[in-house]
Amino acid sequence: MNVPSELGDFLRSRRAALRPEEAGITPHPTRRRVTGLRREELATLAGVSITHYTRLEQGRALSPSDSVLDALARTLRLTEDEAAHLKALARPVPSSPSAARPATAHAEHATPSTRRLLAAMTDVPALVLNRRNDVLAWNPLGRALLAAHLPPEAPDTPADRPNLTWMLFLDARYRDLHAHRSEEAALSVASLRVIAGRHPDDRALAELVGQLAVRSAEFAALWSRHPVRTCTSGVKHLRHPRVGPLTLTFENLLVPGTSGHRLIAYTAEPGSPSEAALGLLGSRATTPVARNPTAVRR
Repeated sequence: MNVPSELGDFLRSRRAALRPEEAGITPHPTRRRVTGLRREELATLAGVSITHYTRLEQGRALSPSDSVLDALARTLRLTEDEAAHLKALARPVPSSPSAARPATAHAEHATPSTRRLLAAMTDVPALVLNRRNDVLAWNPLGRALLAAHLPPEAPDTPADRPNLTWMLFLDARYRDLHAHRSEEAALSVASLRVIAGRHPDDRALAELVGQLAVRSAEFAALWSRHPVRTCTSGVKHLRHPRVGPLTLTFENLLVPGTSGHRLIAYTAEPGSPSEAALGLLGSRATTPVARNPTAVRR
């Protein structure tokens, strides 16, 4: 991804979203042509020279200081996630000499110990995902909950490895599973933006974003707004075709190491109808976990 361009687009999107009145500026009733802040207004409020800010927005400022970025984040009223994203774009992690070209996808798979953990979680739906949301492994209940229409071995087949973001926009059955799909879509894009900012050299991620933008107008519109938000836990409201409505809590657990893999597990409130429905679903999920450890994403 073009990091300087991403930085400029992000700053412009947040500058346009902040009304002058919110920043303490009284706009002239007839002379103002923009709804957000002008460059010079933002620079003045943040205590940054207009020349330096312009270079930053154009992607021509090298290694801006924490004080400058913090001042811009405060003035733009960025959230903690957005401020971290701003710094990731403004000061991307340098690539090693061997990584002059964008990183290519490599063979990824869940570790044997993670697969054993999945297999042991017989009463809890669980999946292993990489940073791009490719499904690397799932247990029978995880597949039954989210993707019963896909073959059990799908995560281990290079051409068919599921991607939860792709499915949310382009797989009708997975899309319809979510009772609050618009919220899910917005959060999915915001989470993907965070990852894209941290890993600008990830070619497979860039290809995923490009393909989604071409094939889904909804994704393209959401992506263009530059939403940024991390999500490590929360609640999912599902409409399952076999057991009905489910309200489940989910947790993302980072797998130790440098792979960036995470295990996501879903639980229901004890004694709730969702727990009973999940138990019913579990009684029908008898397909064993796929175990081919050499799969890569298509």
